[in-house]
Amino acid sequence: MYKLLGHIGVVAFTLGGYLLNKGHLMVLWQPFEFLIIFGTACMAYLIANSPHVIRQTMYDIKSIYKKEKFGKPQYLELLSMLYLVFKTARTKGWLALEQHIENPVDSDIFKKFPGFYADSGAVTFLCDYLRLISLGAEKPHEIEALMDQEIETQLQERSHISHAVQTMADGMPALGIVAAVLGVIHTMGAITEPPEVLGHLIAGALVGTFLGVWLSYGFVAPIASAIKERNDNELKYFLCMKTSILAYLQGAAPPVAIEFGRKILLHDTQPTFLEVEEATQNVSTT
Repeated sequence: MYKLLGHIGVVAFTLGGYLLNKGHLMVLWQPFEFLIIFGTACMAYLIANSPHVIRQTMYDIKSIYKKEKFGKPQYLELLSMLYLVFKTARTKGWLALEQHIENPVDSDIFKKFPGFYADSGAVTFLCDYLRLISLGAEKPHEIEALMDQEIETQLQERSHISHAVQTMADGMPALGIVAAVLGVIHTMGAITEPPEVLGHLIAGALVGTFLGVWLSYGFVAPIASAIKERNDNELKYFLCMKTSILAYLQGAAPPVAIEFGRKILLHDTQPTFLEVEEATQNVSTT
């Protein structure tokens, strides 16, 4: 909602200021300039990036207009799930978790937490490390190093999308100059035309420079920033699991382990200590 409002605001304040300054709106209507700038930028994007990146870009752009994937309810559910996993491991042993780790699709524990259960990436991440621990890899520093490498790989993959879109934004002002130069060439070819015709052609050429800068800083660069912010925030979900697992491996009791995970969350998505305590009490009775 806010991002759509931002897009509308960029258009409204730009054109509104122009009109209040008694500018002629139709002079800005230069579809061929837009075609040169935006079309060339999109084709350059196709050249520079793999099919996977292009598909993921479309997905990420659509995602920024949706509700955040992980909010306070999702983190409260995650912490409650981790509490139940740790409590089961402590009271019944790792053998009791084996069936849940090896076949998470049919896990009675994971099914109690539908948000987590529906996220195959998060389920795989957790089960992979629980499996390693159950097989005897209980040295926290070794598990932490492996987790860091996996999360870093995810970060690099996710960052590539925002970097590619930002590169597109960085190139658009230069493409605006290209469009302007082509407009000047067109104008020079019509140098014998009357002043009103030449004035329209010159204005069209200058609009090319305006469009390149406006599209870059008003739309494409902010979209790149929004993609980066969303992807960085989603990685907190994995960092929360990592922190809680390591705390449990170092001997912390289940409530203390998930408190470690809670403390690393951003404040706008972080449940309170009492909210987590109440949620885990409800989980423990099911």
